Amino acid sequence: MNVEALAKSHQQFKEKYGKKYSQLFKDLVEKGQSPKTLFITCSDSRIVPNLITFSKPGDLFIARNIGNFVPPYNPNSEASATPAVIEYAVSVLGVSNIIVCGHTSCGACKSLHDDIPDNDEMMNINKWLKFGESAKHKAIELVGESDLDALYTATEKFNITEQLKNLLTYPAVKRKVANGDINVFGWYYHLKSGELECFDPVDKCFIALEGVLEK
Repeated sequence: MNVEALAKSHQQFKEKYGKKYSQLFKDLVEKGQSPKTLFITCSDSRIVPNLITFSKPGDLFIARNIGNFVPPYNPNSEASATPAVIEYAVSVLGVSNIIVCGHTSCGACKSLHDDIPDNDEMMNINKWLKFGESAKHKAIELVGESDLDALYTATEKFNITEQLKNLLTYPAVKRKVANGDINVFGWYYHLKSGELECFDPVDKCFIALEGVLEK
């Protein structure tokens, strides 16, 4: 969509949702936000967190980046957006759930297996993709490199579980998970069908989200 189309869409937004959610918007401003869930997902334009969770404004505190990566806690690193979002969600907003949501056909996970140009135009992309290296190697070890579709799928799923591990390197997250104050989840979203799978830490596999709810 170009800017003109977005401007028209915004007008439709005001006409369709302005009155419907006017009180909600007012409350969110006057009372402040109190989301219960931090939703970490990919910047991919096909991922719309509030749409796939059927949630309202104020329900999700969202962090988006290429590959839904969670940089490991590093007190000596320079300022980074995703770690700051995690700290704010956990230590200021007091969320009780953290979801890392990866997806099918992930360009970042595919790029882990490609040769990215090493130049000044791709410098930050190359640095950022380092946070997916462990998922790449685990996928290769599991399925090999002959079947690319299987390799990319394995990488996408390992990437979710590896980022969950990285989450637990943050002191506040680790402490609150241990105390039972925070639950962490790994979700895998299917772009074509809209289905969601959730990582089962007991059986070490992804199962349909409905199956998790039944447990």
